[in-house]
Amino acid sequence: AAIGRDAKSAAIGAIIGAAVGGAAGALIGKTMDDRAKEIDQDLENAKVERVGEGILVTFESGILFDLNEAELRPQAKENIRELAGILEKYDDTDVVIAGHTDSTGTEEYNLELSKERAAAVAEFARELGIDASRIRMVGEGEASPVADNSAPEGRAQNRRVEVAIFANEKLKEAAQERL
Repeated sequence: AAIGRDAKSAAIGAIIGAAVGGAAGALIGKTMDDRAKEIDQDLENAKVERVGEGILVTFESGILFDLNEAELRPQAKENIRELAGILEKYDDTDVVIAGHTDSTGTEEYNLELSKERAAAVAEFARELGIDASRIRMVGEGEASPVADNSAPEGRAQNRRVEVAIFANEKLKEAAQERL
């Protein structure tokens, strides 16, 4: 499997697929710059990156889950609660939650575990009031590694949950109206 950002995950694909481009895209990009800064300040234990016209929030799965488990840890709930508060405030965005694993275990097991982890994050976000129509979840299994699976450090980086935040129709229309 390709390693790194060239291995397009579903989360990154969702951001790219939602891109508007042009002047409206530039306005959306500026909006996302401001929101990414806010998320980065408010969210501990997560990596926040701007990607295209969206935001990619990455949680190492060790923060969210015990090894080989899909039940959220108490600290994970706090992180997701913070993120849900931001998502609730900005209802002009949609999200894709993508679960990832390392390559330990069978491909089938890893795919199922990644789906269960994405579902656990999505379900908790819904319990906190985020509209289900704004959330899509996907299990990537071991298909999109960001590091080498042959070393423990690399495997730890590959066990993660990515949350892609991107403009929905409401924000796209608002950007068009501002032109």
